[in-house]
This record gives sequence, C-alpha cells and structure tokens, in this order.
Amino acid sequence: MRYDLCLPWYWEYDDVFVKAVECACGEAGISLWQVTPHNLLESVTALYKGTTTFNTLLNRGQGEPTFEPISRWAREHGARRINPAELSAWSEDKSTMHYEFIHAGLNTPHTIILASFLEEPALSPIDLSPVGETFVIKPSNGGGGEGVILGATGMDQILRARMEFPRQKYLIQSPIIPRAIDGKPAWFRVFYANHETYPCWWAPDTHVYQTVTPGEETEYGLDKLRDITSRIAHICRLDWFSTEIALADDFVVVDYVNDEIDTRVQSRAMDGVPDQIIDDIARQLVKIAKENL
Repeated sequence: MRYDLCLPWYWEYDDVFVKAVECACGEAGISLWQVTPHNLLESVTALYKGTTTFNTLLNRGQGEPTFEPISRWAREHGARRINPAELSAWSEDKSTMHYEFIHAGLNTPHTIILASFLEEPALSPIDLSPVGETFVIKPSNGGGGEGVILGATGMDQILRARMEFPRQKYLIQSPIIPRAIDGKPAWFRVFYANHETYPCWWAPDTHVYQTVTPGEETEYGLDKLRDITSRIAHICRLDWFSTEIALADDFVVVDYVNDEIDTRVQSRAMDGVPDQIIDDIARQLVKIAKENL
C-alpha cells in the first residue's frame, strides 16, 4: 500500500488541524495515512518491511523519539518532506537567522549575540549600550517564549540566563515599542504556507489573534507584512512557518522563524489561530502532496 501523504501526530490539540488535513485530502482526491501512538509500532514495522510506503511526509511527530524512524525513512527513500528536519534546525537558530536577515536587508532589533555557556563559560566584558538600559534576553533556539527574559537590566541576568540552556547561543536585543493603530499595538504574527501568507494582529500580552483585513492592509500599509514574510520564506526555504513582525518607526522582524506552529484554533482556545487560517494552511500543505504525485 502506497499513500500520497503521511501525517504522524501525537499532540491531542492537533486534532482540528488533522481533521482539516483529512478534509483537504478528500477534496484533492489523495490518500492520507495517519500515524499516531495507537498504530505507531505497526506503522513503522510496515514501513521498514516495505508493505506500506508514502510519497510525502507532513510530520507533526517532532520531539517524540519513537516517531523519528518515519522521518529517517522519508529522508533515506527520497520522499518529499514538508519542512525537512535539517532545514528546520537551521532556520530555528535565531543567531543564524539574524545574520541572514541582516544580509537580506530586513530590519531586526539591535542585537548582541553571545556564545553558549559551554563554549565560553566566562564572558569577556560587553558593551550593552547599543541595546539600551532595558533589553530582552533570549536563547537562540527557544520557542514559545521559553527562556525569554523581558525588561532585563544587568549583566548578572545575562550570565545566569546563559546557564538555563547552556548549549545555546544567546541574543541580547533592544526592546521594540510598536506604534498604536486604532488603539491596538502594531504587532503581528504572519503565517506562511506554500507561497500563501496570512497576516494577523497579535497581542504580545494576551497572544490573541485577529486577522488583518484587506481594508486594513490598504489603509495602514500592512500589505508590506506579506512582502517581508515572502522574503523570509525565500531565506529559510520552509514550506510553512510563522514570523513575528512589529511596526515601530518601520517594520521590524521581532521573532524570526517558528516552524513548529501551534495549531490550536480560536474556536477552541482564546489564544488559538483563527480557524479559517488553519483550514487554509491545511489545504496549502495538501496541495504540496498533490503536486508530488
């Protein structure tokens, strides 16, 4: 049995996204193989015995070691991999993306990049004046705000923060104060999937999304969010991701590339992604599998 699309997943909150992928596969007329903890052993066995295979991998099993043989099989057998693991690892490194973005002419916060604690346990003196009196400390590979310290003021905080994730580089960044547009902070999270972009207002304090309307794009010049996100896609070469952009004096990319998207939907969780965007992303990813037949 050969499936068109393989979707490994285990996180219970992915259920709506998985249903959207399932519906999109039905609309596109392609077959879907879902691999979950309930059928993982049988699935991996069938895969490595060659009784069941697939053309395209959409992997939501990241972070769970027992799912890794599926990704390895896909790589070794030349299957189309949506967001290949090695590309994800490269693009998730904020220190790498910072230099890539600067080289590409994208605006980023003023940033000092520090070696990991293990690489350089005792730091040389650092001039913090370029990032201001208060600054942001973040690990180079953190996600979901993990390890991020806002409003930091001193060297001691930096030294202690580096020990939380001792293998990672650290970014020290100036804070970005966004403009207000219609009483809302001009802070955005933009989703990208297979050449399509989905800009959203995103409140940094509550993490609540609101879709940017076509009228707002025109009135406030927010169509530039799509251009910036497309440029980021050209740099990171991922099939789907999100990025965080603020509008201060100009547009600034604040959080560079997030490829393990939280697919909880707004109808289920206050801070979930608008349902229509998740549906559209699912269609775009299925389109990749359809084109790979």
